[in-house]
Amino acid sequence: MANWSDPRSDIAGFGGASAARGEAFDAGLRRYMLSVYNYMASGVLLTGVVAMLFASSGLALQILAGPGILKYVIMFAPLAFVMVMSFGMARLSTAAMQGLFWAYAAVMGLSMSSIFLVYTQMSIAQTFFATAAAFAGLSLWGYTTKKDLSGFGTFLIMGVVGLFVASLINLFFQSGLMSLVISALGVLIFAGLTAYDTQKIKGIYAQVAGTDMMGKSVVMGALNLYLDFINMFMFLLRLFGDRR
Repeated sequence: MANWSDPRSDIAGFGGASAARGEAFDAGLRRYMLSVYNYMASGVLLTGVVAMLFASSGLALQILAGPGILKYVIMFAPLAFVMVMSFGMARLSTAAMQGLFWAYAAVMGLSMSSIFLVYTQMSIAQTFFATAAAFAGLSLWGYTTKKDLSGFGTFLIMGVVGLFVASLINLFFQSGLMSLVISALGVLIFAGLTAYDTQKIKGIYAQVAGTDMMGKSVVMGALNLYLDFINMFMFLLRLFGDRR
């Protein structure tokens, strides 16, 4: 029999290699997203533990409800951490980004300890689990949907800016109705951002896979989802939380 090469074997080999690369990419993406979720969930857990301990110690009432500059440091320090991480990502090392993330989560716990002074523990727990369920569903949808959500990004970011401005205005007017409207819109906006950010983080993997930016990208992805979760939780708590 003549010795000849069947071209179909080359095609099959090429297809097999392509399928293997696709499987490797999917496996890497799953590990990447799992790392993001692990960081995000650990950050939320750290924030909750610090908030509970700070509130139960009596220091939260003494510092956050009393006079002095320290309470303003605690209130605005989280914003400083976010700005450093966002604008310094290219220059900071992965270890530095991780350290800043954990420090940020801890400081957020100090800041959020005030909710234990205002709301009952039962309503805080109920709101937390409701937020967790909503977040899981929205993030899963953002991860699996074939619909391109990038078009909503600008609209949602503008919504966040609008919420910030409206909240500042309401500090002077102290309108209960306006506060309810802001909270309701806040829940909707950060629900949308949860799905949008999840899809965005998923898309970023293709750009950072195998590079030294991958570890830092995981931290920033976790930070974005953390902010979505915390803000959705806070707005839901303002809407449905039982005050002491």
